[in-house]
Amino acid sequence: MTDVPTADLRWDSTPESPTAVVLVLHGGQERSTLPAAWWQLPVVRMLPIARNVVHAGDGRLAVLRSRYAVRGWNDALASPVRDTEQALETIAVRYPGVPVVLIGHSMGGRVALSLTGDERVSAVVGLAPWIERTDSYAPHDGVRLLLIHGLADRITSPTASRHLVERLQQEGRQASFVGLSGEKHAMLRRRRTWDQLTTGFVAAHSGVEMSGAETSDVILGRTASSELLLTTI
Repeated sequence: MTDVPTADLRWDSTPESPTAVVLVLHGGQERSTLPAAWWQLPVVRMLPIARNVVHAGDGRLAVLRSRYAVRGWNDALASPVRDTEQALETIAVRYPGVPVVLIGHSMGGRVALSLTGDERVSAVVGLAPWIERTDSYAPHDGVRLLLIHGLADRITSPTASRHLVERLQQEGRQASFVGLSGEKHAMLRRRRTWDQLTTGFVAAHSGVEMSGAETSDVILGRTASSELLLTTI
């Protein structure tokens, strides 16, 4: 008898009274019912991001990573969305009433964007998010979004990310876009910039003073969190 794949969560930081909970979501494939595993590259890729958020939070952020049950989005099943909805329930039990920030890469970005209507979600960072024209978004009034995309990405579309942010801004939503020149989907060439933009945004929307030295990239990260941006760096 074949075991049915199940999702899993790993906590990287569990303070007693966090100002926010940060849920980190990995990428995947368009279609696959094969089990996802902690050792797979899309999952491992999110570990440094989670660790940087823990460091930036300086003990004030609860941080956890999700591992979906299966690797694919799988059309109308939207498999990782269901897993993430369950993760939000788990968070609500452990930290009732505490706002949740979603950080998602690629397919994880698509998952995060699909949950912007959930009142428990206070902010979303989409890292090279997978955006489909057929997807509909109904973000609640208080949620804030930052989409970061490498302009040399050939797997997901930086143009789609920018256009989505432009549309959301026109609708009066709190959304920003930062394009990274020369960067591709794997987030390797300008890793420091990805990290600083992400942690700056998360910290600013979680009531956390960032630890470490001030740099132009960190300042830009804070700017992206408080103003509506459409920029390339």
